[in-house]
Amino acid sequence: MTDSPETAADGATPTPATTASASSVATIAAATSIDLRIPRTMQALVKARPEAGAELREVAVPHPGPGEILIRLEAVSLCGTDLHIYRWDPWAQGRLGKYLPRTFGHEMAGRVVAHGPGTGAVPLGTRVAAETHLVDWTCYQCRTGREHVCANLKILGVDADGAFAEYMVLPERNAWPSEGLSPEIAAIQEPMGNAVFATFVEDITTATVAVLGCGPIGLMAVAICRFAGASRVFATDVMPHRREMAARMGADCVLDGASDVVAEIRRETGGTGVDVVLEMSGAEQAIHQAFEMTTNGGRVSLLGLPSRPVTLDLNDAIIFRGVRVYGITGRELWRTWYKTAALLREGLNVAPIITDRLPLSRYEEAFDLVAQGVAGKVVLLPQEG
Repeated sequence: MTDSPETAADGATPTPATTASASSVATIAAATSIDLRIPRTMQALVKARPEAGAELREVAVPHPGPGEILIRLEAVSLCGTDLHIYRWDPWAQGRLGKYLPRTFGHEMAGRVVAHGPGTGAVPLGTRVAAETHLVDWTCYQCRTGREHVCANLKILGVDADGAFAEYMVLPERNAWPSEGLSPEIAAIQEPMGNAVFATFVEDITTATVAVLGCGPIGLMAVAICRFAGASRVFATDVMPHRREMAARMGADCVLDGASDVVAEIRRETGGTGVDVVLEMSGAEQAIHQAFEMTTNGGRVSLLGLPSRPVTLDLNDAIIFRGVRVYGITGRELWRTWYKTAALLREGLNVAPIITDRLPLSRYEEAFDLVAQGVAGKVVLLPQEG
């Protein structure tokens, strides 16, 4: 990036449609069909102080360093981690307390607008999403194909400035080209990858599956299971509107999570139980239900995060019944991303999960929607006023 007066990428005089003050923009070499002018400052949602809330600030546009690219953000979706930070709960205090101020947010999509030194594999103008696990590539896990559990893992928007902004920098090797997808769908590939990983850690074709917890990732899992050929898909949640959405996403049988779902699912499966449970809620009751409804020799994928330790009878829940248990964190780099892209390319529709699209300036409303649990996926649009 330079601070010289702007010109078109090919050196020609800019057209009126792309003319801007030289004092407000910098110039980069770019494809002439794409407006990649870069301002010096931007709006960013910053966790500035150790208290609830956040501030929309005017800050400097970051410059990409070695191995980094600069991205003009088009869509950023909210997740539970962002809500923890916004509320400044004990987890957030322990995780970020020493590192404020921090621009947070991580589920994103945008266009590459500048290359730092040593980059260029992803061309300027490419729409990308972000793998948000920033790994060291040198630890034992990274060197044995388990990068998603890197021993020195850092998280975008937590350990490094993130995506609730108009621009952000990202290691180029963390960028996932996403041409052909809308910005909103490209942005939710990251959480969708959680659902893909949890679902396909083993084959589910022809299996009976129960999804416990129908937040956005659980809803994605319902759609994935139906699309991938599960023989029957059950879904449970304590909130009526989430159960209604689960039915729209393809669940065959939707149950109130506060009811005796184990007895009902056992009855629906002739007493056998389900082959696979995807536990997406983290609720202690749901975790117990997961093991009670799983057939002997079945599988449980645990993605939901309990707020406190959970007591479980390992003998009766797992060992004597030969149940396989998988802890799911993040996505496999890059196996899960290829699976996610293939599902979307072949026609999996997760768009109904996106219920709200708001400009970045309405972030308070967006966080209220997430906190109340009344929305599906909420997406902020940084380039809209």
